[in-house]
Amino acid sequence: MSGSGPRPAAPAPLWRGRALALITIVLVALNLRTAVAALSPIFDEIAVDIPLGSVGIGLLGMLPPLCFAAVGPFAPALHRRFGLEPVVVGALVVMLAGHLLRAAGDSYAVLAMASAVTFAGMGVANVLLPPLVKTYFPDRIGLVTSVYATTMALGATIPPLVAVQVADGAGWRIAVGVWSVLALFALVPLVTLAARARGRRAPVDEPQPRALGGVWRSPLAWSLMLVFGLTGINSYAMFTWLPAVLVDVSGVSAGQAGALLSLYSVTGLPASLVVPVLAVRLKKVSWLVAAGVASYIVGYGGLLLAPGAGIVWLWVTLAGLGALLFPLALVLINLRTRTHEGAVALSSFVQSLGYALSATGPLLVGVLHELTGAWTAPLLLLVASAVGMGFAGIVVARPRMLEDHRPRR
Repeated sequence: MSGSGPRPAAPAPLWRGRALALITIVLVALNLRTAVAALSPIFDEIAVDIPLGSVGIGLLGMLPPLCFAAVGPFAPALHRRFGLEPVVVGALVVMLAGHLLRAAGDSYAVLAMASAVTFAGMGVANVLLPPLVKTYFPDRIGLVTSVYATTMALGATIPPLVAVQVADGAGWRIAVGVWSVLALFALVPLVTLAARARGRRAPVDEPQPRALGGVWRSPLAWSLMLVFGLTGINSYAMFTWLPAVLVDVSGVSAGQAGALLSLYSVTGLPASLVVPVLAVRLKKVSWLVAAGVASYIVGYGGLLLAPGAGIVWLWVTLAGLGALLFPLALVLINLRTRTHEGAVALSSFVQSLGYALSATGPLLVGVLHELTGAWTAPLLLLVASAVGMGFAGIVVARPRMLEDHRPRR
């Protein structure tokens, strides 16, 4: 019999007294990627009414992570001022309004501005969803992180799967605006949860300057940010450009390209469900990092060397599996910190800078395609980014805590 000390208390049943919180988390997560994936399959239809161009499309693809990076640092202050649940309610209302404004846009400027509004709401919710999980499920962080990461991936999968069909049948404005209904559905349990929580607890403190300064000097923090940000470069570049890549290099139709974009998204669902739980249970996560990096490299290599329509689904699937590094980065924010202050500081650092880095992906791919007239250079850029993830992953995989880092004076 082991003498390692008393066992920790068993986690409480997932649903006991927390069903409303779980439903809320799932529905909020489902809304966090719909606007990101709703446009790219129907750019041709939108371009009939609103001129876009390669650079314009690249800028639209750049907006989500750029907005996430811009508003993320303000989320802790909003949380402190108004409370956790009310700020998430506000974020959902902003998303809903943004969806409707995008659908009504009559120029590129309006479309871009409305998209920025939508993504700003998503950016605030991005930062506050992990604290929401920690507040209601401190004993089930790995499992509930898996649930909401999987739901986010599902929210990125559904729009490209149905966008072309809805646009063909009802017009592109309906295909863009229909996602406001999903935000409305999420508001119902969220408002109820906010009403129940009102006055029950004080909001979580913001990270102190000392904690933030330690993050800026931490190799672990920078490496985790690079894994998060480089994964984002790949995801946002693919959500923006994958349909165009597949039409050009594989000769598939626009509808088939939209379905393959959904395949790209859906392959991340099993990883989102399993990876956070595995990361909690395993002492070493290096093989998870290696699996993600290898999937990216082989997937892009296949698109470069054997892009035929008969096998392109395999390369899209492998490239999609590389996104397992995203839920891994999310759960490592908690697993690589000892204190709440450290977790908030690391989350703010990783998400703000990581999304800023992610923002460059769609634009870089668009510019390289514009300059070369082909997709070889953009795909090689994504291969290089995967190699960078591998080097950063070596540091992230070491079982060290943020608070253990002692910067030199």
